[in-house]
Amino acid sequence: MIHIAASLLSADMAKLAEAVKLVTGEVDYIHCDVMDGHFVPNLTFGAPVVAAIKRVSSIPLDVHLMIEAPGRWLNDYIKAGLDERDFLTFHYEAEPDPVSVIARIRSAGIKPGISIKPGTPFEEVAELVGSVDQVLVMTVEPGFGGQHFMHGMLPKIESARTTAGQSKVVAVDGGIDPQTAPLVVRAGADLLVAGNAIFRRGDPVRAVRDLREAISNLL
Repeated sequence: MIHIAASLLSADMAKLAEAVKLVTGEVDYIHCDVMDGHFVPNLTFGAPVVAAIKRVSSIPLDVHLMIEAPGRWLNDYIKAGLDERDFLTFHYEAEPDPVSVIARIRSAGIKPGISIKPGTPFEEVAELVGSVDQVLVMTVEPGFGGQHFMHGMLPKIESARTTAGQSKVVAVDGGIDPQTAPLVVRAGADLLVAGNAIFRRGDPVRAVRDLREAISNLL
């Protein structure tokens, strides 16, 4: 089964609760892009907002930490109310001790994930795949929504799927729309993160259904 996560990065930040409720029943996860203005050149929200989203969401969260030294701030996100349904994913490039951070996330009863930027070879995280529940391949440079999909990342998605087997989630984030969704699914992705393609359309519900229709003949 292919899952879809709606990225709140492209939603109206003044109406996040409404955005969550609008796509509930249509998507499988709510994707929370946490940016600190250091690891990436943008600033979004932190643990208090994630906790608020968790309180209003009846579907699991997919929390993506795009922050420097995520291990330093990990307890704040663990205390945000995340549970065994949720993913807590951090960037390999931002953390000097990824093994420890993965263990802490799992010991808190949350599903750990590791993410890599476009310039990071998959081989650098291959040994970590066995200890996480999600591998997130960025198909744009992290930091801003609305960027164009990088087709050169398709072989990396294939490598992630080959290494992960069928027991792990291979997620893709960046430039996902009805045209690119079939490409990443064919490459092995089974969790598609979409922001602009959902919330910047006139009808987000119809937009999610269009994404599902685009990949329906691949299932």
